[in-house]
Amino acid sequence: MDFENQNACLLSEPEIKETILGERVTKQEIVEEAKKQLLLAGPLVCVNLLTNFVQMISVMFVGHLGELELAGASMATSFASVTGFSLLRGMSSALETFCGQSYGAKQYHMLGIHLQKAMFVLLLICIPLAILWATTGQILVFFGQDPGISIDAGRYARFMIPGIFAFAIIQCYTKFLQAQNSVVPMMVIAGITTSLHIFICWILVFKSGLGNRGAALSNAISYWINALSLVLYVEFSPSCKKTRTPLSREAFHGIPKFLKLSIPSALMLTLEIWSFEMMVLLAGFLPNPKLETSVLSISLNTTQTVYMIPLGLSAVISIRVSNELGAGRPRLARLAIWVVLSLVVVEGTSVAAAMILGRKVWGYCFSSEEEVVKYVDEMLVLIAVCHFIDGIQTIFSGTNRGCGQQKVGAVANIAAYYLVGIPTAILLAFVYHVGGKGLWMGILVALFLQALSLGILTICTDWDKEVMKASERVRSTKTESDELS
Repeated sequence: MDFENQNACLLSEPEIKETILGERVTKQEIVEEAKKQLLLAGPLVCVNLLTNFVQMISVMFVGHLGELELAGASMATSFASVTGFSLLRGMSSALETFCGQSYGAKQYHMLGIHLQKAMFVLLLICIPLAILWATTGQILVFFGQDPGISIDAGRYARFMIPGIFAFAIIQCYTKFLQAQNSVVPMMVIAGITTSLHIFICWILVFKSGLGNRGAALSNAISYWINALSLVLYVEFSPSCKKTRTPLSREAFHGIPKFLKLSIPSALMLTLEIWSFEMMVLLAGFLPNPKLETSVLSISLNTTQTVYMIPLGLSAVISIRVSNELGAGRPRLARLAIWVVLSLVVVEGTSVAAAMILGRKVWGYCFSSEEEVVKYVDEMLVLIAVCHFIDGIQTIFSGTNRGCGQQKVGAVANIAAYYLVGIPTAILLAFVYHVGGKGLWMGILVALFLQALSLGILTICTDWDKEVMKASERVRSTKTESDELS
């Protein structure tokens, strides 16, 4: 079967304006693809930023309680991200493949089945994660972290436990909606939630007597507001009429196939996030651990905030690639990749320049201590370079998810971070005594290798073969559903 025949009418246009990797494309095709991506990217970037602001706002409030409180909240947030949030976010990414390709193939009812399946798996996983979070303080002490910081982190983490179940629901519904290009409602809900969070956090931190524990509890409350709003929207919105499915026993079938993609998806994301979070944990072993931990946490929060922009573009390319492969249009999937790469280069350059120009005042958003602010100033140059490279790799990661190539992506991440990046960071920080900046330099090396390996994988992909794989994936899940109905 020649999948390119579907696009023959586009190739017959009289004026060919551009050639991308040997493929002829028209100016109109490029403009149309850019429009589609920008219409998706704007709301998705806003969703990512607003969702990330929930934890960032909490850390900002806690930072004005004192250095110990900031260090404890930062350590707990890092531990929660390493052991819980990143795992749930990664496993839910399998829906980008399943839902995206099913939507492209017009198998709309299968999106609801995939959503229920993901919800069942993720909520089940939340139970052991909640037990793990309850012992955060003891675990941190066992691994040699500062006892005072560890005890404070343990209290903070226990108040975050209710939020992990809501976070799992948010991730599943977000992937479900974005696969069908329904992104504006997500943006509105995230905006309302974040606005309420500022008030909730202020009350619980400064007025309730809970201190930094109030910040953790406010996170949980805001996550539940977001989750319940998404559930209600999908249940009652006419735009989800074709894709929502009543509770069905079909959701309990095909779980091994879901895990076959969700586990590599989780590894692919968590291996990267764990590396960043590990820098904060390793900072606890440096001289002056309170300063190093606080600054590395601020650096991480800054990185995560600006990363929300390329992360939105990564979601866009995952949507576009999975939809086009599901619809049998490999040529448009390839075009989408090169268009989004152009967008992320412009974004990366602009944001990096803004960070460098504003580096002397950014630290005051988190702390009033001059020592902390000065250190943040020095770190922001490294963070700016990391952001540019990270943007490019995250586009290739999104392409990888859209194709369902998560296994290869996980292997690439292991090599980049754990065979090269982290050993380099440890060497620079502890052997050559570069300190926290040495830890971040190791991450920079890992990001470069990750972008390079995933870029090579994307260039070498056989897109016609990927269309056949997508068709088989959609057909197999639909056949299972038909047999049970």
